[in-house]
This record gives sequence, C-alpha cells and structure tokens, in this order.
Amino acid sequence: MSELFDIAVIGAGIAGASIAAELAPHAKVVVLEGEAHPGYHTTGRSAAFWEECYGGPGIVPLTLASRAALESLGALSTRGALYIARAEQEEALDTFMAQFAGTGVTIEKVADRQRLVDIIPGLRPEWTLAVSEPACADIDVARVHQHYLSNVKRGGAQLRVNAQVQAIEREGGQWRLDLGKAGEMRAGMVVNASGAWADGIAQMAGARPLGIQPFRRTVAQLRVDPPAPTDLPMVLDLAGEFYFKPESGRLWLSPHDETPSPPCDAAPEELDVALAIDRMQGVVDWRIAAVERKWAGLRSFAPDRLPVIGFASHEEGASDCEGLFWFAGQGGFGIQTAPAAARLGAQVLLGHSADEMTASIDPAAYSPARFGARFG
Repeated sequence: MSELFDIAVIGAGIAGASIAAELAPHAKVVVLEGEAHPGYHTTGRSAAFWEECYGGPGIVPLTLASRAALESLGALSTRGALYIARAEQEEALDTFMAQFAGTGVTIEKVADRQRLVDIIPGLRPEWTLAVSEPACADIDVARVHQHYLSNVKRGGAQLRVNAQVQAIEREGGQWRLDLGKAGEMRAGMVVNASGAWADGIAQMAGARPLGIQPFRRTVAQLRVDPPAPTDLPMVLDLAGEFYFKPESGRLWLSPHDETPSPPCDAAPEELDVALAIDRMQGVVDWRIAAVERKWAGLRSFAPDRLPVIGFASHEEGASDCEGLFWFAGQGGFGIQTAPAAARLGAQVLLGHSADEMTASIDPAAYSPARFGARFG
C-alpha cells in the first residue's frame, strides 16, 4: 500500500519550501522535488532583492508584510535603489510615483542631476531624473531558502528529491501521485507549487490551466573599470530595460528580459547578454573588462501578474479537483514576498484566520477564482 499524507507539496523551490514549512506543524506533509537538489531552477539562480515597488501595487502588501520576517533571519542588507530616467520621461516618472501613492512604500522623486552623478559616477548626461527608494535591500537567497527547508524538517515534514510527478489522479477522496521510479503515494490535498510547471501539473490533475507563463530572465556578472562603488544602489531603468547592482566586487547586470519559454532548464542567450551590455554602456562610461559568468532562470506569471493562491474551483476544473491548491505565479518577487505569501497560503488552505503578518492582505486578490472560466 502506498504512503498516505495529508498534504503533498509539489516543488521545493522557495514557493514549495515556504508553504510546506508553514503547513508542517499542522499536518502530515511531504514535499516532492523532481530535481536532485531543491531550488535548482529559479530560486537558486535569483539575483534577488527586496524592493518595495517591484511587481507593482498589487504585490506591495505581500512585500511589506514580509520585511520583518526577512530581517529577523538576517537575510536583508540595505542597499537602496534608483529608478533612473531621461528628461523626456518626466511624465512617466510622475505616473510611476502616483501609481504607488497610498500603498505604504517610501519613494522620492530626484530631479537633481548632480545628486545622481554623486551616487552613480560616470552617469551619462541624458540621465537627469530618478525615483529613489532607500529601503531596497539585497536578499541572501540561500539563507531564506535553507531556513524554510530546515523548518520543513523541523516541523516533521518529509522532503523527497528525484521525485518527478508523472501522474496525478483523484481516487476515493484522495490524490494518487505516480512518481515513476520513486514509487507512488497518496495525499488528501495537493499544493501546486511547481513554478514554471504549474499549468502542466494542474492539467495532469484534471484542472484547467490558468495561463501561467514562464519567462526567461538573464543575468551577467561583469568586471568593470573603474570598479562599481560598493555602496552603489541598485540602478533600474524606469522603462524596464535594465538593472544592475554591485555584488562581491563585481557588477550584476540584466537586460530585464522577459522571453516566453517552455518549462525547462533555462540557459542564457549571448544576444541577451550583449543587449544588457549595450544598454548599460548607454547609462555609464565604465569600461567592460570582462564578462565573468552568465546565467538565466525562469520567472512565471499569471496573466494579471499577481500570484495565484487558493483552491481550484469548479470554474477552473471539475468537481474531482477537490483539494487541489494553487501556490504559483510568484514571478520575480517570490523570494521577497515568501514569508507573507506562505503564511497567507497556509491560512487559506487550513481555514485559519489571519494573523498580524497577514491582517492587511486581502486573499481574494490572489485567489484563482478571479479568473473565472476564462482559461481552458
């Protein structure tokens, strides 16, 4: 007879690890990871930062609610951020500022060219405006992920690696999960925290996909001359065409690419790296001494670019999808929102009330029911 669990969580990246850690004290939980190591695909490749505006106003409640928990782990190192713009982009900059009015973020318009040059040495003359976000911080991704994996085990849950889900069927009020060579197991509920594979897992379970699309994001590590100041803030393009920040004496640079991709082991494209360098050279006069390494990961978004947290409903699938729970679509903000998103997800799944961390978050904003029958 196959093993029986209360909850099977599919995926052990930051999404699966965090929600499993929240669920473990309350149920018999197993976490299924298809790779040999948790976090192989996206979590382990993240150039993560905690940035209040990242993801838009709809993500702000999760971001702000997560800060205290990340700080308590010692996972945040304040860096600050600047969204830079040219003079002709002032209207767009003011729109950006207005978009976040009343959300609780701390931002300031900067229209002092000399102040920008003092912060970003070598800034080219056409860059004259910015939005300053002083609270932006680097995130120790490995620390956060390992914290949740440790709490998974501490809570009594099991982690199974090399456990690729081959089939999911609803039988006798339970889910039967076929893990191929790793055997099979049964669970009362299944949490779909499989990132880029989330729609495929849903279809496997008989639910309609929600249109969760993976996008490739590229990052390159550069050695530049002169070296980037160690106290340089994160520099982002207001139009979303690049960002860069210093990291251990080097510069991490991205063209902010979003190339649709099937779920896969993402690899960087030379064209994207070249595009990133070209865009950066239009910002500062630093010489590129070497491209030391480059990598790519997948960021997965629902059509409205908000995460999907909640049970599959009849509009998404059929009545035999009872107990299938979405925890997907975290895009590029999955790590910075992990504490609050996981707490919220566990509360919704278990039927628990909100606590101090989640009291200001509306779970309906992230419910899969918001899509109705639009997909499938």
